[in-house]
Amino acid sequence: MLVRFVYLAVVHVFAALRLLSMTDREKDVEILALRHQLTILQRQLGDHRPRLRPEDRMFLSMLLVPLSRAVLRRLRLMVSPDTVLRWHRDLLKHRHARVSVNRGPGRPRTLTSIRRLVLRLAAENPSWGYRRIHGELALLGVKVAPSTVWEILKTDGVDPAPQRATVRWADFLRSQAEAILAMDFIETVTLTGQRQYILAAIHHAGRRVRVLGTTAHPTHAWVTQAVRNLLMDLADAGGVARVRFLIRDRDAKYPALIDEILRDAKITTVRTGVRMPRMNAIMERWVKTLRAELLDRTLIWNETHLRHALREYEWHYNQHRTHRSLAVAAPLRARPQALESEGIERLVIRRQDRLGGVLHEYRQVA
Repeated sequence: MLVRFVYLAVVHVFAALRLLSMTDREKDVEILALRHQLTILQRQLGDHRPRLRPEDRMFLSMLLVPLSRAVLRRLRLMVSPDTVLRWHRDLLKHRHARVSVNRGPGRPRTLTSIRRLVLRLAAENPSWGYRRIHGELALLGVKVAPSTVWEILKTDGVDPAPQRATVRWADFLRSQAEAILAMDFIETVTLTGQRQYILAAIHHAGRRVRVLGTTAHPTHAWVTQAVRNLLMDLADAGGVARVRFLIRDRDAKYPALIDEILRDAKITTVRTGVRMPRMNAIMERWVKTLRAELLDRTLIWNETHLRHALREYEWHYNQHRTHRSLAVAAPLRARPQALESEGIERLVIRRQDRLGGVLHEYRQVA
């Protein structure tokens, strides 16, 4: 019906354009002729009603309804003015019925963008209740009822504010990742039977690893100098101002002096709990990666060989190895742009081996 109505409307638009070229006398003659023809048609039909299609009723009702009832009564029509008005009422009634059916019963559903914004505010502000979130939405110009905010949080399984206000250790690490360094010792044994201690640090946000040194005798003086070297390295890289916390365990190898050195650099030492390795989970995960990718696959001859291997692995880890937390980019290397299909067809890859083939790196050939 809609297509036929559009066709009918277009036909009459062109007919109206044709009237522009006619004089008033010609229009009056045509009107009188049409009125007389309509009289003949009504005389032939008698008491029979004319057959009108739905698009005819729609067009006539939309064309004649703007006129007043008095004007309609003066016009020569095939139907009465009341019939025209009834057609128009039926048309509006069907339109509202279709809108109600499409919308469904009850209040309209809240926009998806508003629901996402409510959940975002709740996730980023654990201490905010639904009233506080509603107030923030009002400041942003989002008009929504407090009960709607409460319903969104309940439907998504978000606990009330008092139960969400407690900051977990994992939440603290994520929120302060840019300001956190982690440090730990790793033990390994060379082929000569000598036990070596590796001291390394990792930045939580950038995942950059710094191997501070390796020694068979981790004395307090050696550890203190390693920490001083770390602070100088951070100062040269411009990152010492961002670091505010250093997480380490309660190993006796750490002297009390390093806490004072770090305090002078405005870095607070955070000690992990007893038998709680998850408090230093990122560092412990790197230790596992180091063992799986290097120490467990390499025969370390002596301390010199170990230092060489650690330098190679540190470069590989920071410059080439991808990380899921960094959107599969390396800590010191940005993720390359995706190639087009034509570029993939001409792609030539070359492998570069490190440490005698223990580590493989793949690069495009220019």
